[in-house]
Amino acid sequence: MTISAPVNKIIPFSNVDGPSNRMAIFFQGCQFNCRFCHNPETINMCSNCGDCVKTCPVKALSLEDGKVVWNRSICVNCDTCIKICRHNASPKITWMTADDLLKEIEKVRPYIEGITLSGGECTLRRDLIVELFPKVKAMGLTTLLDSNGSLDFEKDPEILGYCDGVMLDVKAAGKEFSDWLIRYPNEVILKNLEYLLKVNKLYEVRTIIFPDRDKDNEETVTYVARIIQDRCFYKIIRYRQFGVRDEQRDVLGDFTTDEEYAQGYVKLARSLGADKAYLI
Repeated sequence: MTISAPVNKIIPFSNVDGPSNRMAIFFQGCQFNCRFCHNPETINMCSNCGDCVKTCPVKALSLEDGKVVWNRSICVNCDTCIKICRHNASPKITWMTADDLLKEIEKVRPYIEGITLSGGECTLRRDLIVELFPKVKAMGLTTLLDSNGSLDFEKDPEILGYCDGVMLDVKAAGKEFSDWLIRYPNEVILKNLEYLLKVNKLYEVRTIIFPDRDKDNEETVTYVARIIQDRCFYKIIRYRQFGVRDEQRDVLGDFTTDEEYAQGYVKLARSLGADKAYLI
């Protein structure tokens, strides 16, 4: 059976999704519902309610046999459909196989070092990944996963076999904060933090610093820094309100975390041995 997966978008050239110049492939679908999500339209699959069809200014969407159909050729990417969607979804999805993706990779192969799979949550598409990655490696390219850490990597060594590294989100070390912030248990995420480090597959850890959350920020940064030490990059990210859903901006704050405040957590991480901690 041919395996395909819903692709939200492909960025041919990215220098923020891993080392050097890379193609970043974003899959649709995520089982988390993070309050601070900047791309909530990647969380769910389209419910085919048809609301977006009525609002598309260039008629790039239509409702056919009860399903929303996207005409890429006339779409102007104004994102009106995403802005009005009530279901944290997008109608602009393309179902692609590993061979489809390889064709896209081949177009830019001479200009990139590798590919990074992201989302949504890329590991929800693990069957396609284990088909795609060996073929990408055969092209002489590197492979990274940008993951929320929900997949138990220790129980699925096949997915790591052709993977050069994982960029892992550790959003909350405390259970109570995790339950509130991402609406998902964090036990597997914390387990993955140690396991990926153990098998030398942890490329980077990312933690967001939130305003007015001193205790939670400190707990997470301290937890991560003590474990990773200087063995991988630690990207400490300021919470930014841009793209966050209106109702969540009211909860988290309608502003960006102060740079000096966030820089204090970089200093904390480095004081605990995470020498590769840095702020963005």
